[in-house]
Amino acid sequence: LIIRLTLEIFIKTYIKNEEERRSEINILKDQENYRREFLGNISHELKTPLFTIQGYILTLVEGGALKDKKVREKYLRRAAKGVDRIISIVKDLDLITQFESGIKTVDRSEFNIYDLIENVFDLLEFESEKNSISLKLENNNSLIYVNADQERILQVLTNLIVNSIKYGSDNGHTKVIVEDYNKEKVIVRVIDNGEGIEQEHLPRLFERFYRIDKNRSRKKGGSGLGLSIVKHIIEAHQEQIFVESKIGEGTEFSFTLQKPKASSTKN
Repeated sequence: LIIRLTLEIFIKTYIKNEEERRSEINILKDQENYRREFLGNISHELKTPLFTIQGYILTLVEGGALKDKKVREKYLRRAAKGVDRIISIVKDLDLITQFESGIKTVDRSEFNIYDLIENVFDLLEFESEKNSISLKLENNNSLIYVNADQERILQVLTNLIVNSIKYGSDNGHTKVIVEDYNKEKVIVRVIDNGEGIEQEHLPRLFERFYRIDKNRSRKKGGSGLGLSIVKHIIEAHQEQIFVESKIGEGTEFSFTLQKPKASSTKN
């Protein structure tokens, strides 16, 4: 009996150890696959503007276009756009790295979230008009204060609203709603009536460089890091971010923010 019990314990321990080892192997494989995909994506993102810059400069240097003032200025402006894109990618990667390393801290203050949303609308007015998207702020109360990093939440709202403008429908809209989430938090909802996102893509939307349609997304511009930055900023606040979408109906991104303590709430 003792031998049988000992054998059973040994078998169970062996099986458990094997399962743990397989789990560790699978995690390592997933990490390796993610690393390869990430390196491939960043290589592709940098390669396009680098080749563009190289092409225009070589044309100027070797093709004799330097003597033509109009051609020279046009090619240099286009090369400068490629440089701007590389700088944007590097800055965004640096920001994400800082958040992941715990270097970037959240500088909290109390501010009216509606004022911040209206500031973003003002900044993106030209962009929204160019894309035939109307920006709407739905509110029953023009004074809702939150306790957060104002500069970072400005970045979150800007990234989400720019994203909704890019993929919105012609003559569509993007609306922002702020409402109570619970007694201690509000939820900010950014809703559009654009083309929507298939459900299979939703779990990966916040990954670096993840694009639903790579060719279409690159034509729209951006570093491919906007949603990843949004997620890092919200998580640095110890808050939650959500996404819901239906094809042909639109997409909603929402995130929570802390309310100020009752004793310090402004009137």
